[in-house]
Amino acid sequence: TFEKLLIANRGEIACRVIKTCKKMGIKTVAIHSDVDANAVHVKMADEAVCVGPAPTSKSYLNMDAIMEVIRKTRAQAVSLNVSICCSCFIYRKQKSQKGVTFIGPDTHAIQAMGDKIESKLLAKNAKVNTIPGFDGVVKDADEAVRIAREIGYPVMIKASAGGGGKGMRIAWDDEETREGFRFSSQEAASSFGDDRLLIEKFIDNPRHIEIQVLADKHGNALWLNERECSIQRRNQKVVEEAPSTFLDPETRKAMGEQAVALAKAVKYSSAGTVEFLVDSSKNFYFLEMNTRLQVEHPVTECITGLDLVQEMIRVAKGYPLRHKQADIPINGWAVECRVYAEDPYKSFGLPSIGKLSQYQEPLHVPSVRVDSGIQQGSDISIYYDPMISKLITYGSNRAEALKRMEEALDNYVIRGVAHNISLLREVIVHPRFVQGDISTKFLPEVYPDGFKGHKLTDLERRELLATATSLYVAEQLRSQRFLGTPRIPIAKSKRSSWELSVHLGDGIYPVAVSKDGSSFSVEVDGMKLNVTSEWNLASPLLSVTIDGTQRTIQRISRNASGETSIQFLGTVYKLQILTKVAAELSKYMPEKAAEDTSSILRSPMPGTVVAVSVKPGDMVSEGQEICVIEAMKMQNSMIAAKTGKV
Repeated sequence: TFEKLLIANRGEIACRVIKTCKKMGIKTVAIHSDVDANAVHVKMADEAVCVGPAPTSKSYLNMDAIMEVIRKTRAQAVSLNVSICCSCFIYRKQKSQKGVTFIGPDTHAIQAMGDKIESKLLAKNAKVNTIPGFDGVVKDADEAVRIAREIGYPVMIKASAGGGGKGMRIAWDDEETREGFRFSSQEAASSFGDDRLLIEKFIDNPRHIEIQVLADKHGNALWLNERECSIQRRNQKVVEEAPSTFLDPETRKAMGEQAVALAKAVKYSSAGTVEFLVDSSKNFYFLEMNTRLQVEHPVTECITGLDLVQEMIRVAKGYPLRHKQADIPINGWAVECRVYAEDPYKSFGLPSIGKLSQYQEPLHVPSVRVDSGIQQGSDISIYYDPMISKLITYGSNRAEALKRMEEALDNYVIRGVAHNISLLREVIVHPRFVQGDISTKFLPEVYPDGFKGHKLTDLERRELLATATSLYVAEQLRSQRFLGTPRIPIAKSKRSSWELSVHLGDGIYPVAVSKDGSSFSVEVDGMKLNVTSEWNLASPLLSVTIDGTQRTIQRISRNASGETSIQFLGTVYKLQILTKVAAELSKYMPEKAAEDTSSILRSPMPGTVVAVSVKPGDMVSEGQEICVIEAMKMQNSMIAAKTGKV
């Protein structure tokens, strides 16, 4: 194949490409920004070169610097994963370095499919079902309103060069159309360097199902089945699976054939994804084509057995495809959860930054794959996407894959940043998701007031109280001994029972614990529970059996005043465990008054202030925009919480 390949990317996708290159015996060159100097992809590659400062426009999208690295390292091929960068690279390659191969489709296919306006026209000509809408470029907010009225609300305003949920807004009336036009064009300009927008009919309550295609330079093209990507927030996918519970063989074949027809129409050669919206009657409409390796490609690899990166490299070298359509199987079921450094209790996920103080992937769970580009000690910064990893589980059927995902999420240790594991775990065990009754509106429909974490049943509450108090007593017993002998030899003989008071949520619960060998007998609400474990208090994971039910818990934090945080069923619960005497005395402790923050505007996340709409002395009303914060390529309008003077 190639002797040396340059990977113009970062994070988990760069690591993913390096793994296949190692398997194929290809040397790799990584590029990185100055803040990524110690990143995992930099350590994995054979060579690494810094291409500029942290902002992507000055580093990972800096084509002059990338071309210079290609020249210096004499790389024979380049793998990029950003469409603007790809077309720009191919243009420059034609001008200067003709001996370098691009791993991906040619410039015509990238430009045609990267532009949502042109791709829609091409799809129509290729007899692919498309969404009704305006096929031109929208000039200004007034024209946007006129077009939206003609199409009929609701409408979707989209960046023509966009992807990944950036530069997209749904509008239900004229005012939202004006605001959507402003934010979408600003986001599109900052993310893609192209502020052109299009408007189309918003299909209410659809499923988002995509078809993976693979094509070579000899006119052969295959569809590698579908991926169900309907669980989304802010138009970004959160949970994906393959195959879909919704498609029957006839619909799957029709969608696959239309996807291949589109790929052949643009002379596509590489791996690509054709995305469709599917309504409740199984009518499907072309959404866009992604001319790159998608984030969710592992689920397709799991059920087909193909290595898509290897296939892309073979196609780039000029080999024909090794498989026929009849060879492509659906073996088993795969589910992928995108683990993000985000706070899921704020709008289903606002970015969180920080250092990963502890990090342990659940690779000991069978049939688990983790694609990540970070390790313990890595920084999650404001400059890049907040993804920690892609967690994939595989099973012979969907129930098995979901059960393994539940176990993997419970065994995933992430400390130092907020993360969305609680949300992911709630989604995969939700009855609607388990039945396959999903759409792109799943999250707002299931959690209309926002995500609040797992709601404990009475039995689960008793299990949590029993586990937390057993852990507390095990710790008390451990602290009495040092190197196997009692710390105070004259202390009175061993206690065997403890009366405790536990504060959880709005309730205070009396709990009695007694020790019986390595297990504890705990009385909660007049019911006795038997709790057993190895009680390895140094381990971040603790396997506990409560009356025969096995649970994996994580103790996140504790302090001297009895406050402890425990991750149980994916959600972190705060408890305060006190002895009976301490609980009676605690009523004399003064409580700290909460700060009144209604007159302060505090950003809910770290980011860059890109616009300020007011000045000192201005009168503002409740709900009025004060400023705009850009964080991880998304623009967020900050509004006044009350009427007042700035």
